Formats: sequence, structure tokens, C-alpha cells
Amino acid sequence: MVKIAVFDSGLGSLSVIKPIQKKISAEIIYFADQRNYPYGTKTVAQLDKIIKTTILKLQEKFDPDVIVVGSNTPSLLLDIEKKDKIIGVFPPLKEAASKTKSGKIGILVTKTVVKNKILDKYIRKNVPSRIQVTKINATLLVELVESGKFISQKQASRNIIKKIISPYVENNVDVFTLSSTHLPFLLPILKELFPDVVFLDPADTVAQHISKILKHRSEKPRLKIYSSGDIETFHKKLIKIGIKNKVNQL
Repeated sequence: MVKIAVFDSGLGSLSVIKPIQKKISAEIIYFADQRNYPYGTKTVAQLDKIIKTTILKLQEKFDPDVIVVGSNTPSLLLDIEKKDKIIGVFPPLKEAASKTKSGKIGILVTKTVVKNKILDKYIRKNVPSRIQVTKINATLLVELVESGKFISQKQASRNIIKKIISPYVENNVDVFTLSSTHLPFLLPILKELFPDVVFLDPADTVAQHISKILKHRSEKPRLKIYSSGDIETFHKKLIKIGIKNKVNQL
């Protein structure tokens, strides 16, 4: 059976699983590297060490056909797309540029990525100069998902989301890239609050890429979840968002 490993510092990249399963039947290993949560506040040097160590661990333990670095932060800052059999998650900027009617798009990313010039280079490479791109620190939104508050404290979460996104919508930004894999969990709320705005999930691009490089097989898909942190605490977080899978220590 095809084996795909997906990892992130928390539960966010579980949002990548369903799009992958729609494209290919596989055994998916999800690793939440909670000891190093959050990736979004780490330096490039720290991330480089963490990502290399984690990839090696997953290769030795599971020998996957593909490893998905399920976070925009290390994918962008470490140029993951150039590594063999390692797939990064990147802001779908080309798609955003093709969909905007106002000529203004927003990128929802972590604090570290907003401040790094590598994102500016990525924007220049993927977006025509006629389109205005705004980088938005979405760290507070990531926390809403990781903590489960977007479910347990719905109204307060709606208020935070509205406060962060509204100023950009009022300035005619009509397409946002959910450039943190935590953010697709907020899609129902985002669509309800801003029905005329397009929110793009980077997981769709990842799933398409995987389906091209791996052969589709008919076996029943499986999902195994691992964590480097407290597995009981992580399991409780997963239950809050409707995921009942057992969590294993790694």
C-alpha cells in the first residue's frame, strides 16, 4: 500500500488528510511534533534542525513513499519544494491571482513568515506585479484552532476572526490564501462571515501533486496518528474537533 507521512507541530495539518484521501487511497501517518510547537515562532536555523531531524525519524520509522511537511512556515523558509520525495505546503498564489477581481489578495501566514524576505521573493515569483498582495499575521487564528477554542468558544472566536479579516475585506481584498494548514478548520466560519470572499486551501494543490507522483491503488485508506508530546492531551484536542483516532507516542 502507498504510505504517506504528514507532519506539523500541532493538529493543523490534519486538514490536509481529507483532500489527499479524495485523490489517492493510502496509509497516512500523521505526526504532531508537539515538543516543537509552534513552528511559526521559530528561527530559520531552529526550523532547519527540527525539520531535518523529523524527516529522518519518519523515514527510519515508517519508510514512507512521500513525506508532506504540512506547514507553510518551514516549507517556505527552507525551500522544501526542491527536496526529493518531500512535499511542502505553499500559499496557492497563482490560483489566488487568477481568481481576484479587485486585484488585491491576502496571504494569511504565521508571524515568522510575515517578517521573512523569502515570502516576498515567493510572491514576486508567483504573482503579477499588477496585483497587490498583503501579508497578514494569522498567528491568533492558528491558536484558535490548536486550542480548540473555535469550537468551545464559538462567539469569541468569530469576533477575533472578524476583527482580523474585516479591515482587509473593507479594503477590497477579495481572495485570501489559507497559508497555514490550521486555517481550513475555520473555513465554515470564514465563509459565513465573508460570503463574497474566496478562501483558498493549499491542501488541494498538495493532494494533486501527490496523486501525480504516486499510483492510485484500491486498498482501504488508513490514518494513524502519532505525537511527540503528551498523547492524552493531544487526544483530547482531537476529540474536540471530531477526530477519535488513537494517538500513539513517537
